[in-house]
Amino acid sequence: MPSVASHAGAAALNGKIYVVGGFVANVHVGAVNRVFEYDPATDRWRPLAPLAAPRGAHGVVAVNGKIHAIGGRDPERRTVTTHEVYDPATNTWSMAAPLPLARDHLGIAVAAGRIHVFGGRTNATVDNTTRHDVYDPATDRWSTAAPLITARSAGAVFSLAGRIVYAGGECRDQQASVTFSEVEAYDPRTDQWTALPALQPGRHAAAAVGVGEQAYLFGGNLGCGGNRPSKEVLAFRIRN
Repeated sequence: MPSVASHAGAAALNGKIYVVGGFVANVHVGAVNRVFEYDPATDRWRPLAPLAAPRGAHGVVAVNGKIHAIGGRDPERRTVTTHEVYDPATNTWSMAAPLPLARDHLGIAVAAGRIHVFGGRTNATVDNTTRHDVYDPATDRWSTAAPLITARSAGAVFSLAGRIVYAGGECRDQQASVTFSEVEAYDPRTDQWTALPALQPGRHAAAAVGVGEQAYLFGGNLGCGGNRPSKEVLAFRIRN
């Protein structure tokens, strides 16, 4: 990458990868507004128009040909409701309806053309929420959906078998450095979350992706913060 960043957001659109914002120091310090586009065909990066304000630990997704950057923490480490939309055709960002509740380290996914934002934290690591908001790009409006069963932040998100899955998270017990092991799946057709078999052991800050009928979780930390990083790869499958 052209510059360092942790807690950046990323999304794929039209064969390109977009990396948005992030922090350049610990812990959640030095938020940046930098945005880069990576072209796998040429193995090259290029800078794009920056965010209106620096942010990290936000949610980034692509839907309907545009990139959305939602929530996160600002340079003063405050959680924000900011919602910006990037248009690749014009290389410009514009403001959209703000997130109803400010939070960072949130879960985010797209289903049926709408953006689902769930969980996350409102302040400290243990200030987690079960809240679930849904954004409709056609109307620029938010609505509420069924909340998570378990309040968590920094979990791994993937889509599988028509459902959105949220796995693990931070932090069940900060003093004992115990993470969440819960795995919950949301069905947009029924507006319900269902508990699935738990992670063994719990973890947060893992990467996840669904491929065909199976999903994979990569790494993460088994303890809170940067405690006990893992190199495990877990495979997961939903049986209908």
